[in-house]
Amino acid sequence: MTWYNWLIAIVPFSFVLYMAFHTRKYIRGIPDFLAGGRLCGRYLLSVGQMEAGLSVMFLIAYIEVHYRTGFSTGFWANFSAPIALIVSLTGFVTYRLRETKALSMGQFLEMRYNRSFRLFCAFLRTTVELLSNMILPAISARFFIYLLGIPHYIDIFGFKVQSLALVIGIVLILAATILLAGGSLALLITDTIQGLLTYPIIFIFTMYIILSFSWWDEIVPVMSDRVAGESFINPYDIKSLRDFNLFAAIVTIFVGIVNRGNWFGGGASSAARTAHEQKMAGILGSWRSGFNPLFYLLMGGMILVVMNHVHYAPKAKEIRTEMCSRIASEIVQDPQMREELGAKISAIPEQIHIIGKDEPLSEKKNLDTPYLDTVKETLGDTPEGNAKFQEFRTLYNQLRLPVAFRHILPGALIGVFILLMLMLMVSSDDSHIFSAAMSIMQDIILPFRKTPLDPKTHILMIKLLTVLICVLYFFASLYMVQLDYINLYMTVVGAIWGGGAGAVMIGGLYTRFGTTAGAYASILTGAVVSGGGMLVQRNWADHVYPFLDRMGMVPFFSRLLETLSGPFEPWILWRMDAVKFPINSTEIMFIAMILSITMYCVVSRLTCRRPFNLNRMLHRGKYAVDGEVKHFEKLTFRNAFRKIIGITPDYTFGDKCIAWGTFIYCFGISFGLFYIGTIVWNAFYRWPIEWWGWRIFILSIVVGCIIALISMVWFLIGGIIDMRQMFRDLSARTQVNALDNGMVEGNVSLSDKAAFAKMEEKDEGDKE
Repeated sequence: MTWYNWLIAIVPFSFVLYMAFHTRKYIRGIPDFLAGGRLCGRYLLSVGQMEAGLSVMFLIAYIEVHYRTGFSTGFWANFSAPIALIVSLTGFVTYRLRETKALSMGQFLEMRYNRSFRLFCAFLRTTVELLSNMILPAISARFFIYLLGIPHYIDIFGFKVQSLALVIGIVLILAATILLAGGSLALLITDTIQGLLTYPIIFIFTMYIILSFSWWDEIVPVMSDRVAGESFINPYDIKSLRDFNLFAAIVTIFVGIVNRGNWFGGGASSAARTAHEQKMAGILGSWRSGFNPLFYLLMGGMILVVMNHVHYAPKAKEIRTEMCSRIASEIVQDPQMREELGAKISAIPEQIHIIGKDEPLSEKKNLDTPYLDTVKETLGDTPEGNAKFQEFRTLYNQLRLPVAFRHILPGALIGVFILLMLMLMVSSDDSHIFSAAMSIMQDIILPFRKTPLDPKTHILMIKLLTVLICVLYFFASLYMVQLDYINLYMTVVGAIWGGGAGAVMIGGLYTRFGTTAGAYASILTGAVVSGGGMLVQRNWADHVYPFLDRMGMVPFFSRLLETLSGPFEPWILWRMDAVKFPINSTEIMFIAMILSITMYCVVSRLTCRRPFNLNRMLHRGKYAVDGEVKHFEKLTFRNAFRKIIGITPDYTFGDKCIAWGTFIYCFGISFGLFYIGTIVWNAFYRWPIEWWGWRIFILSIVVGCIIALISMVWFLIGGIIDMRQMFRDLSARTQVNALDNGMVEGNVSLSDKAAFAKMEEKDEGDKE
């Protein structure tokens, strides 16, 4: 690292921090700190949510999955395109959530169900959120440690300090600085600025990868070099893939629909000027990603090539040896075993794998296998050794990206890459920290109060909680061990809440029969099934499997699992294993969700005594006390198509152009012509492997570049205009409702209670 590389990273990020402090003067009330004053435009929300959705962890997880499965399974995930499109165009869940004007998930749950359910869900959801996200600072910190080659321990004034602890501390301090400066408002502004900076940076890296690695001579041959049933490029040849296969793609579609509003926590979720702007921000989400899918695709292809192509065999040997050596020095405590492992790893010769001449690679036998087998053999086939190997393998899969990039990128791009990762790290970490702090304050502390807090004290308490959560994340990141792929870990932990929350959210927003009893049944079912699965999975190698083995129960469970999964093989394959729990995280979550939806519907139908007043909760009709005019049409044959794509009388000409353009391209061209056309063609004639290479190149590279360039300019302009308008609106405000703080009385928000009571008194008087 040279001084100019550090300058490239530090100067733009310093501007981001300056803008966070600049937002402080606009904080005049609780809605400003929690929901950006509810004055955000569609482009500001869209760009900000794009940046908050990206993260170092997401990038590592993407490489983890696609290094193992390639890009063939992604083809079948495109089945979700028309569903996701209609969900976005109609504003499914998000529109109604914004109509409630809830500042947090708990406020909505109390308005729809009751206070005890709000508290119960707050404890559960916050616990799950903390468990899910407390590994993020450690993942980000390790990424930078391995990227920059920082030793595991460094001397500071004569004291030996663990570099992981030091970097985690820096990560959390940067995130907390933004949050303490301006809460959600600072978060939205800084995420938008970082998003605007991210577009050109990703463009630079996209061009670098396209120009530095040959698609036809390197990337496609590597993806084609797989055994039958495990193709990295042909989606019709993936029956032997495990964990990230066709079943996982189907579950992802299902989860994306049912759990659309499960992690609603105020902030960007409730920051739009109107419900219509919130809906339009979701529609623009179809375009905002720009270069991201293209960038991830090329980055995954680049890592596959460097680690598996004969052109880069010496570099791949350096990368694997360094990874194993550094991971061993971090987690293997026995010096003698560590030294023995290092010697065995160094002795593994450079692997010269000739594509087309040597046997194709597979999940069980590939160029990483000699290294992992050596580690497993050295650590020993004991419960302790198996648990340590799990940890080693997890870090090996996660740290492939930073170590490889340190060996691949030229010096001029290192600083730019550090800036990109720094922005992705902070934008995701501060979002998760703020969400947890807000959940505790709004949904655990606030419901116990009889009287509202003054805004200054309310905001101060959220800031104190932010600091406490940062301290919790610091220690948890240091001592918590993650033993599975990131995606699978996040899936199974998130399912403790998400397994039952989908039915609660959708039933609460769209049904009048949903009851508190049904909601409890759904949440408890999801938590028990998912939580039990996580505990068994977490303790499988060192406790559960050894116990079953001692009791002689392994043959019985082996037969039982094979019998249960038999009808669904090869997509679901349950086999007893001493290292890994047979049922993966995706399967656990799917089982939990199906059972929870069933429980919600059955119990609600049995306990419903009176239909719920949805219009009051959604501020519709006579309850539109905020003055927002909403136009709704009855569904008829003539307007059915417009209703399907979400067009209402609220739409301007520009809104209609965006909606129609999104529908025509995403459904008509991308899904109908490119996707369904490919499936129909293959029904009559199966494409050779080269044709799949051409398909990815044309649609993902060429078309992707064109769309990315257009969206980059489009969202840069729109984001800047929206940001300027937001600052003008913040300056022009005359007053803020002090009762708009998240408290609920009698299923009504405290800020609306007086207006609703007056209205209902008038209605009673009119009747008399």
